Order: sequence, then structure tokens, then C-alpha cells
Amino acid sequence: MADVRARRTERWFKAALLVKGLDGAVELFGAVALLLVPAATVHRLVADVVSRDLLGPPDGFLTRHLVAGTAEFASGNRTFVLVYLGLHGVVKLALVWALLRKWRPAYPVAAVVLGVFVGYELLRAVRTGSLVLPFLAALDVLVIVLVLREYRLLSRAR
Repeated sequence: MADVRARRTERWFKAALLVKGLDGAVELFGAVALLLVPAATVHRLVADVVSRDLLGPPDGFLTRHLVAGTAEFASGNRTFVLVYLGLHGVVKLALVWALLRKWRPAYPVAAVVLGVFVGYELLRAVRTGSLVLPFLAALDVLVIVLVLREYRLLSRAR
């Protein structure tokens, strides 16, 4: 029974690492893309999406948040977005690589780093009213649980 649970935990752990690795790659790619694409182009793209009602009504919740975030970005406040996406992406990819190689010192580091990300995501969500950040924080908490369970299983097997 314990062996079945260990295999199930490892499968969930690998699936979570795959998601985190893809997420990190997308974040890093997004940071590079935003660095290369002028802010006016991003603003114009959002205006096109909003004008076609792809996010619902023009005065709807999603539209208001997207327009507000883009206005801040287009006004020149790109540093936070670029640093956050770039740093978050690089750290996630490095941790995923280390965890897939089962490098034991990476497990506690991953749990702490993801915990810091959770705290920051929640703080930023409270300040900005973001709906996406609490969702990402919840996913990070789930990954922390899986990382710690896998670490415990590796320690027991040793």
C-alpha cells in the first residue's frame, strides 16, 4: 500500500514539475517578448481584444482589469513585470531541473522559494486586486506540498 502511494505521489510530483517547468518557460519567454515589443504595441493589441468583446462586455470585470494593467505597463512601468516574469521563470526552470535530477538539497530550497513566491503573489494580489495571482499562489502551495512529500519519500528510501 505504501509503495502504491509513493508511486502516485511521484506521478503527481512529476506532473507538477512539468506544469511548473512550462510555466517558467512561458514566463521567461513572456519577459523576453515584453522586453522586445514596444509598450504601444501591447496597448494596441489589448485595445483590439477589448474592441472585439473577446473578454465580455467593454465595462466588464476582466476588461477593466486588463485595460488597467496595460495602461500601467504602457505608461512605462515595465520594470516590475519584466523582472518578475524573468526572475520567476529562471528560478522555476532551475528548480525544476534540480528536482528532476533528484538533487536532494534542492527540495527544501524549492519549498522555501515557492513559499516566498506565494507570499509575494498574495501581497501583490491584495494591493492590485488581481484574480490571477491568488490562483497562481494556490498552485504554488500545491507544488510545495508535493515537493515536501517527494522529499520525505526520498529521505525514507535513502
